[in-house]
Amino acid sequence: MSKADKMLSILWQLRARQRVTAKQLAESLEIHVRSVYRYIDALCASGVPIVAEAGPNGGYTLLPTFRESPLFFDLEEQKALVHAAAFARENGYPFGEALDRAIGKLKRYANEEQQETLARHAAGLDVIAGAGGEDIGEMLQRIETAVADSRTIRIVYVKGYAGPTETRDVDPYGLVVWRSRWYVVGYCRLRQAVRSFRTDRIQSCETTEDGFVRPADFSAREFFMKFLLPEGGGPDDESFVTVRLRGTARAIDDVCLHWLFSQSLAERTGKEAVFRMDAQWVRHYVPYTLIAYGTSIAVVEPLSLVEDVFSVLDRLRPHYENMRGDLAGR
Repeated sequence: MSKADKMLSILWQLRARQRVTAKQLAESLEIHVRSVYRYIDALCASGVPIVAEAGPNGGYTLLPTFRESPLFFDLEEQKALVHAAAFARENGYPFGEALDRAIGKLKRYANEEQQETLARHAAGLDVIAGAGGEDIGEMLQRIETAVADSRTIRIVYVKGYAGPTETRDVDPYGLVVWRSRWYVVGYCRLRQAVRSFRTDRIQSCETTEDGFVRPADFSAREFFMKFLLPEGGGPDDESFVTVRLRGTARAIDDVCLHWLFSQSLAERTGKEAVFRMDAQWVRHYVPYTLIAYGTSIAVVEPLSLVEDVFSVLDRLRPHYENMRGDLAGR
């Protein structure tokens, strides 16, 4: 271990403990006590505020203000943290207050030049994720804590859009953010299977006294990406349909970014995209959106969507013919 590594180790031990003696440091690093004294002197010379207290209960401590400072972040790392915070806030990160405190420490302990640089980089990045919905930060905090503590939650869940509510006991295995929406993945005791639930459809959530053991090597991300949709949107659920579109690469890119489709993208290739969408949305909204793309988009499936587009065109044609007649007769 190099001298720099030993000094860094001493510094981390001082931060992690209220008080530590030279003997304790020497034993943990397997070095002589005199070497500890030299390293402490070198740290003090570099500006680290180490306080030495003599006596039976003495030892070395750090000043509280220095203990809270964000150590060892260079300017690029600080910039990355500020940018990451912007992404987290826009996506409804539930521990926003703690995040703001952390960024506040970065700025508080930065010098004037660093503060000016961080301000320029922060002002140059805007994130518009559009998480939508009402504030669910408190509920997300409760769920995240339940995940970490392996505690079962009891939720009141709304199925579909304005559907019936059900009370579920869920063993939460993890939280997933997908396209600016939060989902909790866990074992549903009612269905006796792993399910995912959209958190904006959870009306209430409470932590129970029951515990659970999370399956070894379980990945909430892998489960979610495999099934993609929240509970109630599986392949046998008639409330969801598969929409497959084909077109020019530019048109498909645009469709995938459209607010109506972006939350439902299941698969994407160069000139084709597959979506799993609520059947009511497909019937009432998708036809109007596809008409705007003209001949640059073709519907591969389902046939019902093509029929719905025809129905919309049949209704629009006489409407605009009458409009043309009225305008021409003026």
